[in-house]
Order: sequence, then structure tokens, then C-alpha cells
Amino acid sequence: MRAWWVSGAAALLLLAQVLWPQGAMAGSVLVVGDSISAAFGMDTRQGWVARLEKRLVEGGFPQRVINASISGDTSAGGLARLPTLLAQHQPELVIIELGGNDGLRGQAPAQLQQNLAAMIDRSRAAGAKVLLLGMNLPPNYGQRYTRAFAAVYGNLAAEKQVPLVPFFLDGVGGVAGMIQADGIHPTVSAQERLLDNVWPQLQPLL
Repeated sequence: MRAWWVSGAAALLLLAQVLWPQGAMAGSVLVVGDSISAAFGMDTRQGWVARLEKRLVEGGFPQRVINASISGDTSAGGLARLPTLLAQHQPELVIIELGGNDGLRGQAPAQLQQNLAAMIDRSRAAGAKVLLLGMNLPPNYGQRYTRAFAAVYGNLAAEKQVPLVPFFLDGVGGVAGMIQADGIHPTVSAQERLLDNVWPQLQPLL
């Protein structure tokens, strides 16, 4: 009887593995960002986050991608939204792409660092790994402020020991054809480059 029960249980387990959708057992990648990750000015299916999802599928990665980015969001907004997102999606990886709007509004770099640090801590407390995407500001904001702003990301990466993409818009910012007429948001042509900027740091975390 016991041998029959064991073999029957094994058969049921095997059947469940076959019938249960792969995505249901896979983890998720949660992207918490602003307009750059929300694909401002274009169809969201053309944005770098949607391209990430496609790359994962084509590469045989099991993770699904959840884009929780909102145009105009700041680090304070992302921090306020994060607990609900973590509870709802239980991600295995959180990509934080925030800070640009903090800088454009002239908010204190120290406050940005505090908010991002709290997002990293809360993500980890929920069992997720974290990838931080760094940002720079245009030089017209003044050398002292732009340096302090850019240093936030490197400081956090060192303090929290999190992987960092030093400048998310590398090869995009200030490049003809890569920025929309507003001078801020990347074009459709830039989206693959954005994904390529992220991928070397992201892939080892999957």
C-alpha cells in the first residue's frame, strides 16, 4: 500500500508540473520608474520595458515583467507606491528607475538618496533583489548640483551593495535622433539602446 501511495503521489506531482502554467511558478521583474520607463510619447509596446519582456521570452527566461512606471513620478512617489506593489506582485527583482524628476524640480540630492535607500531596503525585506538605474542631469542645472545628484547613485550602490547602471541614458542623452522634441524623453529609436544599457547588470540577477 505504501509503495503504491508513494508512486501515485510522484505521478500526481509530475502531472502538476506538466499542466501548471510555467509563468504561474516563475518570479517577476517589477520596474518602478518614471516617464522614461512608462514609454512617454509612444506606444508602450515600443518602450524598453516591453522590449525587455520580449527578450526574456525569446531567451527562455521564466520571469514575467510588471511595469509600474508613472510619468512624472519622483522618488517620493515611488517610495509611497512601493509597499502595495511588493505585496501585490511579490517580485523576485525590482528595477528602480527614479530620480530624474527630483532633479528637474531641484529637490535636494540628500532626500533623493534617502528615498531610494528606503526603496532598496523595503524591496530586500520583501525578498527581492534590486537593480538601480543611475541618472545624470543637463549641465544647465549647475556643476555643483549635477555632481551631487549624480553621486547619489554611486553612493547608494556602494553603501547598499546593489548592482548599478551608472547612467541609464548613456548613448541616448544629447544624441541626435535619440531624444524627442521636448529635449528630455527618448525616442522609439533609443529604446533598444536603453535595454542594452540595462542588460549586462540585469542578466546575472535573473
